[in-house]
Amino acid sequence: MSVRPALIAQDLVRVRGDRRVLDGVSLTAAPGHRIGLIGENGTGKTTLLRVLAGVDVPDSGTVTSPPDVGFLHQELPFGPSTTIAAVLDDALREARTDLAELDRIGVALADSLRDSEQHDRLLAAYGDVLERAQDRDAWDADRRAWTVLDGLGLGALPHDRTVGALSGGQRGRLALAAVLIRRPAALLLDEPTNHLDDAAAAFCEDQLRGMPGVVVVASHDRAFLDAVCTDLIDLDPAVDGPVRFGGGYTAYLAAKRAEAQRWRRRYDDEQALLADLREAAAVTGHQVAHGRGPRDSEKMGYGHTAGRVQNEISRRVRDATRRLETIERDPVPVPSEPLRFHTSVLAVGDSDEAIVIVDRLEVPGRLRVAHLEIRSRDRLLVTGPNGAGKSTLLAVLAGSLTGAGALWRRPGLRVGLLAQDGVFADARRTARQIFDAAVGLGRAAALPLSSLGLLAPADLDRPVADLSVGQRRRLALAVLVADPPELLLLDEPTNHLSPTLCDELEDALGAGPGAIVVASHDRRLRSRWQGRDLTIPPPCPPPVPGSLRR
Repeated sequence: MSVRPALIAQDLVRVRGDRRVLDGVSLTAAPGHRIGLIGENGTGKTTLLRVLAGVDVPDSGTVTSPPDVGFLHQELPFGPSTTIAAVLDDALREARTDLAELDRIGVALADSLRDSEQHDRLLAAYGDVLERAQDRDAWDADRRAWTVLDGLGLGALPHDRTVGALSGGQRGRLALAAVLIRRPAALLLDEPTNHLDDAAAAFCEDQLRGMPGVVVVASHDRAFLDAVCTDLIDLDPAVDGPVRFGGGYTAYLAAKRAEAQRWRRRYDDEQALLADLREAAAVTGHQVAHGRGPRDSEKMGYGHTAGRVQNEISRRVRDATRRLETIERDPVPVPSEPLRFHTSVLAVGDSDEAIVIVDRLEVPGRLRVAHLEIRSRDRLLVTGPNGAGKSTLLAVLAGSLTGAGALWRRPGLRVGLLAQDGVFADARRTARQIFDAAVGLGRAAALPLSSLGLLAPADLDRPVADLSVGQRRRLALAVLVADPPELLLLDEPTNHLSPTLCDELEDALGAGPGAIVVASHDRRLRSRWQGRDLTIPPPCPPPVPGSLRR
């Protein structure tokens, strides 16, 4: 068996505009290690993965990676006309090529003279390809493809269905399936559990724990980080730069809190010292001598005494100035404050009346709901396996999709939907410009984007095209809650959010009398939910010819 190479990054710097997204980041990922990248949106998790994958080039620093790297993007790399069969063929191409190459070289070896130079070359080439095929478990690749598709809930989809015809969750799971089937020497994953239900998440976790190569994953999923990672790298600002923790997310939280407290104490102590030094450096001889003139009995030696005092003053001022200059050259950075989602913006109305009634609703092949009533102060959590129709239900409630059956909305009801695939028409505009235009200048003045705690001050005037997927999702959420609708529909709201902000959002969902309907796979959100639950079973369409299932 071949020795799998490590993934090594040294002093990576990546600058976008006037902002350093990565500032001297280094990591070593040895085979068998599963490293989780965590931190607020915009701290560089996706950028670091792109640099490690070779998709993005660092401004300085180096990356040494295995020749076989698999990268799961947040945004699907396949075109809308690509079929599932074509995606699978691409995922299996390397394994099938290795097996075909082994057969070809084997035939050539049988036809060559055993002690000839050609035989030796062929034997060496056969050994190289054999090692590669063993690393990829190429002989089991086709069976693995079926296993992965089934495990991620895609096994029943017809193989001629195009990517464009899949739901957002199905597209995300197909991209994940493709890299798991490939089994590369280094696997880089960006938010792999965003579209996974419980069974698929457990399957993915089991697959990653069994990977013999390098795994580096950026994730907000707290349960996933605990289940999979051997190490965590925190990219949030820290006094000494990015910090690596051994263990899962629970251990990290305790260490993170302790580190934040130490940073704050160091900063506060240094600020107090700086204040003292500035005062000492600026003090006058009059202040040091307490403003007292010489007594008659002291006048004979006053000149000598005054000289000693002035020398002492000069020495103290010089010492204070030197220490002040030393500290100011390399001060303790200002501790970063976590973003806080302000919850009061979700409050609308005080009544408790029916605002939506659904009866015998059906969207063929996608959704079936016998009866549902939503009242003006409801908190409703919609759960169910992938493909059950959770996103479809929210789209019907929002009025962007119709189905058979009866649907009544209170006249004039204002509805807002946070969809999984948020797109802004002009990505060249800044976050603040888009927010102001969406909510109106009057509302934006009364409740500016900066007050919501969803984007850092440095990101407010950046073009949306330069924001991360998570930051764009926060902007879409900000537009909704700034002028809150009477019915707020959130489709997987914790996807792409940092763990800290997930907790803030979960707390916010319990505040205010406005109606909120949430569709979510997030295991922690569901465990903390205080409102009603609606579990949608998967629809049972008739068998489709050409299904991927054997």
